Amino acid sequence: MNPLAPFAARLTWLTAAFVTAFCALVATIGADAQWLAALGHAIVSLGRIPEGVPYAAAPTAGWENVPVLGELLFHGLEAGLGDRGLVLVQAAAVAIALGLLALDMRRAGAADAPSALVLLLVAVASAASLLVVRAQVFSLALFPAVVVLLRAQARAPSWRIWLLVPLFALWANLHGGVLVGAAVAGVYLIVHRLRYEPFLALSVLVASVAALFATPSLLETGGYYRGVLFSEAAASGEGLWAPLSASAPFDVVFVVVGIALLVLAIRSRPQLWELFVLAGLVAMTAHVGRNGVWLAFFVAAPAACGLTGSRSWRLRMPAGLTGIVAVVLLGLVAMGLSRTPLAPAAGKPLRLAASRASGTSPILADDINAEALALDGQTVWIANPLDAFGRHQQRLYLDWVAGRRAGDPLLVHARAVLVTLGEPAQRRLAHSGAWREDRRDARAVLYVRADGTRYRAVGWQSPPSTASSSTGS
Repeated sequence: MNPLAPFAARLTWLTAAFVTAFCALVATIGADAQWLAALGHAIVSLGRIPEGVPYAAAPTAGWENVPVLGELLFHGLEAGLGDRGLVLVQAAAVAIALGLLALDMRRAGAADAPSALVLLLVAVASAASLLVVRAQVFSLALFPAVVVLLRAQARAPSWRIWLLVPLFALWANLHGGVLVGAAVAGVYLIVHRLRYEPFLALSVLVASVAALFATPSLLETGGYYRGVLFSEAAASGEGLWAPLSASAPFDVVFVVVGIALLVLAIRSRPQLWELFVLAGLVAMTAHVGRNGVWLAFFVAAPAACGLTGSRSWRLRMPAGLTGIVAVVLLGLVAMGLSRTPLAPAAGKPLRLAASRASGTSPILADDINAEALALDGQTVWIANPLDAFGRHQQRLYLDWVAGRRAGDPLLVHARAVLVTLGEPAQRRLAHSGAWREDRRDARAVLYVRADGTRYRAVGWQSPPSTASSSTGS
């Protein structure tokens, strides 16, 4: 352990506060967020969990709704504070995550200055996850909690390893990211703990797996996990399931910073179970870019130790200056939480116009606008959670959002279409003779049918698909 580690880690905590303040000031509401509030509202209104997705016209019967607690929390935040509530929970999750990472670094013996630098690099690498509110907000706080617990157990094994069970039971009711945490815990239990406490390790492993099913769906929870992992978006690598790409600036930054962090982590000689986890997270991130946040979180403590090395780090911030900076950062956090966050969805007037234009017909909209319409109480044809729908409907919707011809059959059902300005679906509609622009705002465009074009005013019927050759955008 570095001899200076027990001293106050002022730079590290100030770095965590700075990143939290920055998040509060610039965080936006992304797709895969407001649908939780919409479903939470439906649960509260009905007094029970509805069958399927009540705001969507496409069939969803048989879908298992697992993250009910997350939906209720999102609904409470939206109902009480509006979009500010979602930014509040995002900032809180970021603060908890960075605080736990800082604690993990100190317990590992990393010095203050290296820890602060690594924490800042982790924030830069994870910017796409920290600055956009999505359903995974709860996982941002809970994944580091699992990592801190596992590393504490690796240093001093105790009965506290059983805390994994209630932690996973809570997490399973909030977000499907619990599977990542359970996989990391499984590696620790099998590779490390099993060697000298086999009965305990197997008992905790079995109980942890059982905790993943401690949801309203009970044994049917497995169907929910399967639907998410084998959805059309996951299979084709689209949207939030896209792999790392050289054309995505956030991905490029992540790769550069991530490699540096991995090199530092290897220098610290992590334990065998940690090497297995690192290898698994690297593979997961290469396959699905958004998994990079878990890799960045896990690599933080060993990277800080690798940077600390055997050198004596004496850079310390004076107590008076620390207090001044802390007060300023707290003020910035308060300022950020008091603002109305920018949302990429259409504004309220344009959404109302879409409702009037659609009449009694559901509205066809891309993901971010469909979620906003659902939160307004409108009915849309299809929306997140996309895994709730049949594979055929998922494929059609993904093709339509990507502006591919294979998704055009969805338009047969629609009277009004609301799409984000500049996105592929909007550009395709702009060149279609069957649709005309009705109105727009700074973020979205509303299209209605041109005079004389056909509208099929019927319930959902799966049109013939031409998407079999689609490979995703």
